[in-house]
Amino acid sequence: MSYFAAAVARVDGGWSAGEVSLRGITDIEEAADRLRDVEPDADISLLFVEADDTYLVVLRLDEGEDLRVFGSDSAYAEESRLGALLVGDLKTSVTGLEEVDEPRPSGGDDETEEQPAVDPEADPVGDADLLADLGISAQKLLALCAHDGNMPADVTAEICQVLGCADEVEELREV
Repeated sequence: MSYFAAAVARVDGGWSAGEVSLRGITDIEEAADRLRDVEPDADISLLFVEADDTYLVVLRLDEGEDLRVFGSDSAYAEESRLGALLVGDLKTSVTGLEEVDEPRPSGGDDETEEQPAVDPEADPVGDADLLADLGISAQKLLALCAHDGNMPADVTAEICQVLGCADEVEELREV
């Protein structure tokens, strides 16, 4: 399986980006160590791992600690060694999934917002709320991953657009 791994790190309100090699890692902590190495003094570090235009894994560290992980589909753990290392130990349930399943109050509007459906074929795992404080709710992340035709690169680009680091990640793709 081929993959692209891009790290973005926020230091002093600005974002920097770098490509990360995950070759030779033996567990998720080694992946977290490589993410820490990108910018050791980062307030927030994110690692986007896109595999075979099918799977997306997002790792998050706050000030180098408290690793949080989201995977777009648990099948990635069955498909590759890297997938097993990144999402193999995650619970099959997704934190924040109930936000997609249960309609939210409309807030007084007569029009009710239609909730996006999660792809029935995908089995997202981990912490879908890991980007909520950055402007991507669990509902939005799950909807991006489930949207028909969206590839992992599209999801990463959309997230990075919201974060304000889309140009930095796009430059990594062009190298």
